Amino acid sequence: MQNIQRSSYTRPRTKTFDLVITAILAALVFVATMFINLKLPFGQGGLIHLGTSMLFISAILFGPKKGALAGAIGMGLFDIVGGWLIWAPTTIISRALQGFIVGKIAWSKGYKGDHIGLNILGAVVSMPVMIAVYYIGQAIMFNSWIAPLASIPGDVIQNMVGLIIAIPVCVVLKKTPYFKRNF
Repeated sequence: MQNIQRSSYTRPRTKTFDLVITAILAALVFVATMFINLKLPFGQGGLIHLGTSMLFISAILFGPKKGALAGAIGMGLFDIVGGWLIWAPTTIISRALQGFIVGKIAWSKGYKGDHIGLNILGAVVSMPVMIAVYYIGQAIMFNSWIAPLASIPGDVIQNMVGLIIAIPVCVVLKKTPYFKRNF
């Protein structure tokens, strides 16, 4: 029998572990969207919520795949159970793309969410994509290319708040033992 020594800090990566992490991230996005939000008085009734910051945190800390899934599942589920069902397809597409873009840029050039500049760049690059998908979705839903313009300021505010919260949180979390030893 072969004696295999493992450091107390290493854990085998499994598909089950990845599934559990993804589910937890999606749940965190859902909770941050559902319970920490403010309805906007303009546009198509959008929300300012902390789900965007959790999407950014998920993508920066865990990469593009988990960021995309966490955003799409968490915010899509919010739309489904929160009374915004008509928005769910647009949200799922928009937030999957946004999470993927943030994670892809944050994890580029050999970095794994460790470069603050790339993390900010990823979030900033993802914003026009998210806004464009929501714009197109609203244009289709409301049969107007003008009405969705009113929602753009709220989308910008939501993304900026998410960025302002996510970057310092990621900096702090990256210094924890979990991220130092696992990623």
